[in-house]
Amino acid sequence: MNHHRRGAGEPLVLIHGIGSRWQVWEPVIDALAEHHDVIAADVPGFGRSPSLDPGAAPTVFAFADAFERFFEELGLRRPHVAGNSMGGGIVLELARRGAVGSATAISPVGFWTSRERRFSQLVLGLSHDIPVPVRRTVLPLTSVGAGRTLLMGHIFARPWRIPAADARSTLEDFWAAPAFSAALAAFGGYVFRAGHELRLVPVTVAWGSRDRLLLFGRQAPRARRALPDAHHVTLTGLGHTPFYDDPEMVAGAMLRGTGAVRAA
Repeated sequence: MNHHRRGAGEPLVLIHGIGSRWQVWEPVIDALAEHHDVIAADVPGFGRSPSLDPGAAPTVFAFADAFERFFEELGLRRPHVAGNSMGGGIVLELARRGAVGSATAISPVGFWTSRERRFSQLVLGLSHDIPVPVRRTVLPLTSVGAGRTLLMGHIFARPWRIPAADARSTLEDFWAAPAFSAALAAFGGYVFRAGHELRLVPVTVAWGSRDRLLLFGRQAPRARRALPDAHHVTLTGLGHTPFYDDPEMVAGAMLRGTGAVRAA
């Protein structure tokens, strides 16, 4: 699994969402690395990681299996984990297995109704399936803040804060990810259940109040009901993938989730 590693301390593995890559965590990595040995990984079939073995469906559960193997390869025993979106579902399933020391899920998948899940699949699918000639036309729009808002406003609440080069490479990797379509289709088989099975692991669920993909007002309350023993955090004014929106707020929530920093 392709990964980036920085810092020292208890290991903290970062797992991105569908269509993304490890670099999405860069705005918060320096703050996290002051307290942790941070390992930001490309999920199989995204970024620079090869896909799962042929015949293995790219489901949340299969990705959790892959990360358990990844922990073994790196000699990590119950590391802290944090994940966003699809990665949030993965870390919750790792917590269910008792494979992690703590789990921080940021706008995690799985707390949707079937209608809400289809909405997210439609939005992401339409963004991904843009014809190649159109992609070439819209990529230059990433050079200006208004263009980044137009192209990425459904994921980031403040897309103008993303550096232009990062926005361009993010879109290029999003379109190129070989596992995207199959992983998106596999969302149809995933709903979070049996939250009581996670009671032995410290869990934090953080949700951007301006999440336009996995709607905060509907899905965050379901997460609170499903995981009553977890610590629930509202990331006020932030979007579905909030790292560029406000790195300090997000890093603080993550460090409180691992226990490295006490809550005020």
